[in-house]
Order: sequence, then structure tokens, then C-alpha cells
Amino acid sequence: MAEPSPRREPAPVRHLARITDITLAVLTLVFFVTVALATGVHSPWRGPIPLGLLLGGLLLFRRRWPMTVLLLSIGGIFVYHLTVHWSPAGWIWPAAVAYFTAATTSRVRWVSAIGLAQLVYSAIDARGILEFNPVRYVFHVAGEGLLLAILIGAGLTYAAAARWRGRLRETDSRAHAAEERLRVSHEVHDVIAHTLAVVGVQLNVAADALEEDPAAAAAALRVAKDVRNRAMTDLRSLIAILRDIPGDTTPQADLASLDTLIADARTAGLEVTLHEQGDRAAVPAITAIAIYRVVQESLANTLKHAGARKAEVTIGYRPRSITVEIVDDGRGVPDGVTEGHGLAGMRERVSALGGALTAGPVPGGGFAVRADIPVAGSTA
Repeated sequence: MAEPSPRREPAPVRHLARITDITLAVLTLVFFVTVALATGVHSPWRGPIPLGLLLGGLLLFRRRWPMTVLLLSIGGIFVYHLTVHWSPAGWIWPAAVAYFTAATTSRVRWVSAIGLAQLVYSAIDARGILEFNPVRYVFHVAGEGLLLAILIGAGLTYAAAARWRGRLRETDSRAHAAEERLRVSHEVHDVIAHTLAVVGVQLNVAADALEEDPAAAAAALRVAKDVRNRAMTDLRSLIAILRDIPGDTTPQADLASLDTLIADARTAGLEVTLHEQGDRAAVPAITAIAIYRVVQESLANTLKHAGARKAEVTIGYRPRSITVEIVDDGRGVPDGVTEGHGLAGMRERVSALGGALTAGPVPGGGFAVRADIPVAGSTA
């Protein structure tokens, strides 16, 4: 009967499985021959050793052909019992590992039927014991039957546990995929919000200057085009991730792109100053992305809602934590920001890294966003 091809496992798992099979093969040989010698067999090379070698050798292939190994093991046991006048070996336990392995497959009903047939033959073969020791005969048959039931039950339990572990891994994988898609969706929101804010400002500049200063209008349109092109590149990369499309993707924006982000905000008419304290090169990648997105979303909100002329970005890089603060001189409580998705997305992003984000008006007018982000791997 055909058997399904095994699923390819990682190399360490395959090596461990091979070591396990070799160990079981050696133990089967040693245990079988030891029992035979202990119960009075004087010529081990005439039966116990060849059968032990056969049973042990077959175990090396039990994972690939479990049913074939079981049938050949039972065949070897039959030949042993038929050719040796007296044998201390039972019928089930020499093939215990083969029974267990076959019971972990989908053919457990065949395994049960084969084991039952072997038990019936074992009971018939041992009928001589019944004549002078009925108690021993009952224990012999019942013991073989109990061992078979234990082996099949253990195989079923092992298979069920393996399926459960597989489902758990699949569930974890899906959860990680969902988290990744949620993260990417936040990235998409940030890119679109920033792009629309900068492009909108530049289009307004171009519209106002079109008749009086065509050169200024053309410059504004070029800036809008450049920002739009960079955004399209980022969006293509992010959408490819959402669609699970393999291929080269553009790295996510991080602190290396911070200067470009500030320049875009300045060309949109916002006077932005950047103050950095510490070494930005020492910041881990995941933290760098979060910092960039917090600054990006804050400046986008300032451009869209605050009516501000100036914004100050201050980033403090410390060994154990990083502080990001963006303060503008706008309306203090910009419409649409406190209840919008931008602040919620920033807060979720920072919270996922174990940090905290606060946002609100500042005394004297203006709006401030502050994020405190611990550095991954640091100790408090």
C-alpha cells in the first residue's frame, strides 16, 4: 500500500531523528538478544541475533515507510517462531517501536487489524501452555493484548499532539502575519498622510503663484512631484508586503531619511528646526523606524491642521531610551488630530516597543507630541 511522502524537516530535526532511530535500533538488538540469553537460548546466532539485527535495521526506515517496517517486522517474528523450536520471545513487544510508529499514521485501523490478527495467532500458538498452566496462558494473552493497546494508544496520542503543535504553529504564524499587516497598514497611513500634506501645500503655493511668479509655481510643482514619487516607491514596497509578493522591496524609511523628511516640511512652508543629542547610528532598526514615523506623522498633522509657521523637532539618543519631541506654534488643539487615526497609530507603534506617547496643547499656544521609547535589549 502506498504511503505518503514525509514532510521535509529542518536539518537539525533530521539529524536528531536519525540519532533517535539508530539508538532505538541498537536498543532493540541488545534487549532482544539479552532476553533470549537470559531465558536459556544457547545458540544466539541461530535465531535471536539475526532477528534482532532485522528488527533494529528496519527501525532505521520507520519514518519513511512505517507500514512496510511493521509488516516486515511481524514477518520476521513469524519466521523466528516457526523455525526455532522453543522461543522466549513474545509476539508483540519485539515490534513495539514499529507498532507505535505505524499507529501515528492515518492507517491506525490497519495497524489495529494487523495487531489483532497477530494476537489471535499468538493465542493459538501458546495453546500448549493452557494444558498445564492456564493462569500463565491468560497472563500471556492478556499481556500481549494490553501491550498492543498501549502502543496503539501512545501512537494516537503522539499523532494528536503533533497535530496540535502544528495547528499552534500555524496559529502563531497567522497572528504574526496579522500583526505585520497591521504594522504595514500604519506605514501606509503615515506615508499617505505626509504626502498629501506636503503635496497639498505645494499645490496651494503653485496655484497662488501661477500668474504672478510662474517660476515659483513650477518649483512648487517639482517639489510636489518629487514627494509624490518617493511616496509611490514606499507604497509599492508596502503593498507588495501586504500582498505577500516576493521580490526586492525598498527598505523602510528610518533615521537616514530624517533629513529628507525635514527638507520636505520646509519646502512646504513650515520652518522646521532639528536638534539631535547623541549618536543616531547606534539606534536599533525597529526603533529608528518608529522615531521616523512619529516625526513624519507629527509634521504631517502640523501642516494639515495646526496652521503653524514653526516646528521644533528634538531627539535625544541615550543608551537606554530615546526621547522624541515635536513642538509647533499652531492652534494648540488642531481640529481632527486628537481623535484621528494619526495619533492613535503613533501611540500603538510606540507602545508596541514598550514606550509611551503623549500629545496635547502647550502653554502659550502650540501643540506638542512627545514619545519616550526604550532601546531594545537595554536594561532599566
